[in-house]
Amino acid sequence: MKLSNSYFYTMRENAKDEDSVSGNLLVRAGMIKKSSAGIYMIMPMGKRVLKKIEDIVREEMDAAGAQELLMPALIPEEVYEISGRRDAFGSNMFALKDRYQKNYVLGPTHEELFTLAAMMKGRSYKDFPYNLYQIQTKFRDETRPRYGLIRTREFIMKDAYSFDIDNEHLHESYMKMFDAYKKIFDRCDLNYKIVKADTGAMGGSLSEEFQAICDVGEDVVVTCEHCGFSSNLEITEVVDRAEECREALKTMEIVETPNAKTIEEVAKFFDKSCDDFVKTLIYNVDGKIYAFLLKGTRELNETKVLKLLQANEMELASFEEVERITHAKVGFAGPIGIDCPIIMDREVSYMKNFIVGANKSDHHIVNVNLQDFEVEMCADIAQVHEGDVCPVCGAPLSFCKGIEVGNTFKLGNKYAKALGLEYLDANNTLHPVEMGCYGLGLERTLASIVEQHHDDDGIIWPLSVAPYQVAIVIVSMKDEEQVRIANELYETLKAEGYDVLLDDRKERPGVKFKDMELIGIPYRITVGRGIAQGNVELRARGAHENEEVAIENVVTYLQDKLQ
Repeated sequence: MKLSNSYFYTMRENAKDEDSVSGNLLVRAGMIKKSSAGIYMIMPMGKRVLKKIEDIVREEMDAAGAQELLMPALIPEEVYEISGRRDAFGSNMFALKDRYQKNYVLGPTHEELFTLAAMMKGRSYKDFPYNLYQIQTKFRDETRPRYGLIRTREFIMKDAYSFDIDNEHLHESYMKMFDAYKKIFDRCDLNYKIVKADTGAMGGSLSEEFQAICDVGEDVVVTCEHCGFSSNLEITEVVDRAEECREALKTMEIVETPNAKTIEEVAKFFDKSCDDFVKTLIYNVDGKIYAFLLKGTRELNETKVLKLLQANEMELASFEEVERITHAKVGFAGPIGIDCPIIMDREVSYMKNFIVGANKSDHHIVNVNLQDFEVEMCADIAQVHEGDVCPVCGAPLSFCKGIEVGNTFKLGNKYAKALGLEYLDANNTLHPVEMGCYGLGLERTLASIVEQHHDDDGIIWPLSVAPYQVAIVIVSMKDEEQVRIANELYETLKAEGYDVLLDDRKERPGVKFKDMELIGIPYRITVGRGIAQGNVELRARGAHENEEVAIENVVTYLQDKLQ
């Protein structure tokens, strides 16, 4: 591509409304442009990178035996009602009506349609296995779009679905996709970890995430350096290692605690540790109020709670709801006499003589024990802390942040049963089909690469996804010899099959150099005064020095580098 007659622009200043490194650099490099909150235009230079990623994905999916198709984005709402997922998605779905007042949604994901497509194929066990995939736009009405392409309302996803007759064959299909994902992210030069995760609205028996490690990541990845354990924070078990307190039981007592609402204030009032306090959190879970008991220094893990209660949504109860069931101002909730079911974290079961709210304004109760109240359930509902013990080997856990770029699921027969996808075995008996699901965010992958590959001057694209492999910069457009040699090199490298960009703009050399560094082209050839000695300058992106290379040796030199 010659820049003099191409659509190309860059920005010198940082983007004011971008809150991530990747978002800022991609906007400045002219690769993306925000059109509204969480929705971006992909500009020509960015589209080239996205296509390189798509090509890698297609190559690995095809090599794993998957077949590509394309599903509609506009889907009848009833499809999700039949599968039972309409309520699970809730307000995250974009919903609309057609001119006949029929309800439609913009597809957030396509399990249901792929299941219906699978029903078109023969129903014999001999017709399995097979794998279908698409690369298509998804829509989710995110409450808080942010971090550029990392959390958006409209995004491009590769989603694949495998179909098998039993769990053993499902595992074989799953591992093919699992290995394909590793190859994809390796080829994109991403630093990633594979972690166990919650199956969420997708359902199924297993979910594993491919997390690109970077500071802006929205997910917390829990790891153990000793044994290699890794997991998403939302499902990591708090290991049950506590021993029952041997302290003698004391008599419960209500104490007035003026101006002491928070755990820290109450602990200071009683001159106790926050670990001696059991906090009571009141939540509305699918329209029903629950109280959750946790050790004073723990946080509630909502993912664990939703899975425990097989619920879809939960949020903190309103002030009015809290005051109704506690008969007190907010801040003094406790398990004794509360008018709602209680779910207790298992760490609390080992405690004695602890402090709780009294369900009475400005009062707490000391020396509370388990026999003083009734619980509906006792389970692991707490958030794991950094330094807690590994559930595999017992070593301390550490945290890092990650961007979920891929996710693999063993769906089992959830959708097959809901939609009637069955096969006949050798004995002519019907069984539901076992499914796997494999999602990969292309734009998230692109953003993650930038988060991991950049410096103060701009993006540093890996060769595999760079928009162009080589940029040729002409120092002086007034020098006819420089222009001639640059154009000859441009045509020669194109003929060799390389992606080449020729900066033949009538700009100052410094502007051209800065632009090439910003957009991250891996190799830059500078055609300047050195041509008098038969040389050009060649510099790899991120290097600090130029190398002088004879003009006739440029192709051989680049062949060695680009191999």
